[in-house]
Amino acid sequence: MPATSVTPEIPFREYRLANGLRLVLHRDRTLPLVAINLWYHVGSRHELPGRTGLAHLFEHMLFQGSEHVGTNDHFRYVQQVGGVANGSTWYDRTNYHETLPAQHLDLGLWLESDRMGFLLPALTQEKLDNQRDVVMNERRQRVDNQPYGRAFERLHELLYAPGHPYRWPVIGSMEDIAAATLDEVRDFFRVYYSPDNAVLTLAGDFDLSEAQDRVEAWFGDLATGPVRPVLATPPAAIEGERRDEISDRVQLPRVYLAWEGPSYGTDAWYAGSLLCVALGSGKSSPLYSDLVLGRQLAKDVSAFIFPTELGATTAIVATARPGVSAADLEHALDEHIERAAAAELPGPDFERARNQLLRSAFAGIETVESKAEQLSQFATYFGNPGFLQRELSAYAETSPEAARQFAKRYWRRDRRTALTVVPETRP
Repeated sequence: MPATSVTPEIPFREYRLANGLRLVLHRDRTLPLVAINLWYHVGSRHELPGRTGLAHLFEHMLFQGSEHVGTNDHFRYVQQVGGVANGSTWYDRTNYHETLPAQHLDLGLWLESDRMGFLLPALTQEKLDNQRDVVMNERRQRVDNQPYGRAFERLHELLYAPGHPYRWPVIGSMEDIAAATLDEVRDFFRVYYSPDNAVLTLAGDFDLSEAQDRVEAWFGDLATGPVRPVLATPPAAIEGERRDEISDRVQLPRVYLAWEGPSYGTDAWYAGSLLCVALGSGKSSPLYSDLVLGRQLAKDVSAFIFPTELGATTAIVATARPGVSAADLEHALDEHIERAAAAELPGPDFERARNQLLRSAFAGIETVESKAEQLSQFATYFGNPGFLQRELSAYAETSPEAARQFAKRYWRRDRRTALTVVPETRP
């Protein structure tokens, strides 16, 4: 597909407040709505070993009220005008977002500015203890008591060298969450939750000049944060294959093969993204059609690469069918990996992947919420809210040979982690 056929874009205006807040505005009057999307450039990778989980804990803490907003009133105010709000945490960022009727833009800006500038006066030990319990319960439900729930944590412990910030889980360890003190939480907020470490995007039905004025009114007098610590350079990838087997309360073995890959936004990352989708996404993909439908060795199979800043986890995961050993399933996966490095994927498989990824990118510009999210993401990671054009061109122009080179360079046996989860043996 020629790059000239890929034309969708998100028109925007960009401003920088005196305190460093980056503001991105996109006007869309299709519906009388406004999406407010605030990204802080802080995630679990900004934590320290032994003090994990603070970024995710703060996602919860910021909904517990600030100096002028009562506990749980953030959601209440938004819902009273028919809006929705939420937040999420990732390795590299934390984000908060509201979608409101357009006439209530000021409400959303007030709520976000108050917790950016005035959270600490309302931060109490009682609130910390309450949300600590919530996060610990979330961990129990999503990780500790979930089938295969510990697998990705163990996978990253094996894949990344000690000291690498992707080695620990975003949600944190139970011990670290329990040990977090009020002073540590306050210090983490002071360092990272400041306007000069944030991108605020508005998308929807508003006048651009008026919206800029309202943002200046609500955020302009908030103080710039302290100098943030320079994070250590991540250690080099581990040489040699690492292997482990863990038992869990599951019915079927599951095989995880993982490698360190390139950073999101690089040419190699897009080649890896196309390779993963071409090889393992959908029932017509080579992995699925062979291992699930053909030889019936696997119950399911997938391949993926994370969109992360300091390199990326890329992995192939497959669950064995009853009676199939993990070793036999891994051997079959190795056949596909070796084939992907030796020869280009068939044209139809590659074009299917290209069309699937372009369709997904186009779907990301259908609503004001998704457009605000993309603008914030690209501004945070690349300093360019208009990075969508680069992403679309990368998917349109990347060749099957580039995907083959990705498999040859990154999916190497001497750089991989192989983890198997097997059913617990009962006495």
